[in-house]
Amino acid sequence: MSRIAACFAALKAQGKTALVPYITAGDPHPSITVPLMHRMVEAGADIIELGVPFSDPMADGPTIQLAHERALAHGVSLRDILGMVTEFRQTNQTTPVVLMGYLNPIEIMGYGAFAKAAEAAGVDGALTVDLPPEEGAEALPLFRQHGIDPIFLLSPTTPAARMKSVAEAGGGFVYYVSLKGVTGASTLDVGVVAGRITQIREHTNLPLGVGFGIKDAATAAAVAKVADAVVVGSAVVRLAEATPDDHAAIMNAISHLLESMRAAMDA
Repeated sequence: MSRIAACFAALKAQGKTALVPYITAGDPHPSITVPLMHRMVEAGADIIELGVPFSDPMADGPTIQLAHERALAHGVSLRDILGMVTEFRQTNQTTPVVLMGYLNPIEIMGYGAFAKAAEAAGVDGALTVDLPPEEGAEALPLFRQHGIDPIFLLSPTTPAARMKSVAEAGGGFVYYVSLKGVTGASTLDVGVVAGRITQIREHTNLPLGVGFGIKDAATAAAVAKVADAVVVGSAVVRLAEATPDDHAAIMNAISHLLESMRAAMDA
């Protein structure tokens, strides 16, 4: 059983929902990433989404775009990030790590080389925003061969037929984008999300994660009632942006946010 599957199975047995925070690797400095990953686990994170910085993160709003820019200013590459995961795995062999990003860095490395290196580092999944299943004939078999779950997105406008095809191509969990637009946008309507989650469950047995619009403990708790995972990104990244030179303050602030979300989700 993969780390992602084992994580969801354990949480289901406890009647809990996964908390999945996102950070951009290397933001605001490469030295904080691995310590922050450990701190997030201590604060209640079940799965870590590690953003791979890219120069044109088209699905992301201003907050995460700026995080990518800060990381790229330090020259953070995909190989550097695999090194961070390797370091994280020296003391944490259980928490799943999903790389979230765009196809270009993976394509430059080469699908096979990436999949092999990601497996060796201890990566569990890859959410590649601009790699739809229809264009994954070369990459996806290599990901699976090396134990990397390909995770795909569904949106408020995804028709039923596509829900089924995307779910069949994916692994790990399905990521439902709860809002039209980019990360960090708009206000979440949990009632609408619940209806869409019910529709998606008709087409897949994979766990369902909900992201975009999770801003605080209250929204995390509301989404936790209808989803298998709550994904929080921009709200976390804003805390790194607030005090980029004070790493202790960043870790304390992110830890406090996740602890409040975890408590509200479990209440």
